[in-house]
Amino acid sequence: MKYKRILLKLSGEVLAGSKGTGIDFEKVLDLASEIKECAELGIEIGIVVGGGNFWRGKSNEYMDRATSDYIGMMGTVMNALALGDAFKQLNVPVRVQTGVEMRQIAEFYIKDRAIRHLEKGRIVVFGCGTGSPFFSTDTAAALRAAEIKADVLIKATKVDGVYDKDPNKYKNAKLFKQLKYIDVLNKGLHVMDSTATSLCMDENIPIHVFNVNKKNILKRIIIGEEIGTIVTN
Repeated sequence: MKYKRILLKLSGEVLAGSKGTGIDFEKVLDLASEIKECAELGIEIGIVVGGGNFWRGKSNEYMDRATSDYIGMMGTVMNALALGDAFKQLNVPVRVQTGVEMRQIAEFYIKDRAIRHLEKGRIVVFGCGTGSPFFSTDTAAALRAAEIKADVLIKATKVDGVYDKDPNKYKNAKLFKQLKYIDVLNKGLHVMDSTATSLCMDENIPIHVFNVNKKNILKRIIIGEEIGTIVTN
């Protein structure tokens, strides 16, 4: 296996499937099934989920930014619980942890406890982003990847990797197979936000971007196939 411990970043839109908003439970179960196959290979898996299928904080111009971000965090918790339930239906050991304390529905995030869960073969789903406003779930993914000492941060998208321009708008968009962190920052490529990219650069955590809509692709990445785009030093 190319990686032993991974941090998988899933956007809220991925969990919405073709519906666009809310949760498509069939899509969530499909995703959980593919992730289960990777866990059965002995891979330790942490997952950070976004909340864009419920709330887009930055697009809300009529609300205090911090309040808007806290509402977004609640959306990530709904997604984390739905994903956790899907794993339970598949008999996969899982724990949901949140960056804001919610004792009745999930564990409060503690780094050492999360690592212990991973070592015991449990998937850990992280909700609430970093637990603080003004930080994206991309930054939360980079932070959790650094804290749990993940070998790679794998980001699920709806396209095949990182392009020089939007492939949905431009047929001549060029797919990058490999990039350096500094190139991502200098060229303004939308891999992750600049805070997340800089943190991965500082901690030397590779970022692997792939198309989540292609079947069994996560497993192929873990066993070492050159798919999508990888960002390193």
